[in-house]
Amino acid sequence: MERVEAELFTDVGNNAVVRLPPRRFPGVLIQGDSLSIIRSEVAEVVESCDQNDLAGARETAGLLLANLDDLLARYSAALEAHKTRPY
Repeated sequence: MERVEAELFTDVGNNAVVRLPPRRFPGVLIQGDSLSIIRSEVAEVVESCDQNDLAGARETAGLLLANLDDLLARYSAALEAHKTRPY
């Protein structure tokens, strides 16, 4: 394990926006339990598609998309607050 100093763009809660050296752009720190939930939701979409349950797949995919949109909005707001461009 290596200890490094990082720049924190948001609070230290879930989905913190941080920039690690020597990266130019910040990233989003996703906790392991949150990553597991995202993976489960994607697996649920795949399973619904395999069962031809398009309504179920669409519903789960819609929730997943909304969560990712919220995450992207938090990321964008943090960069804007610190006058940092994402690309």
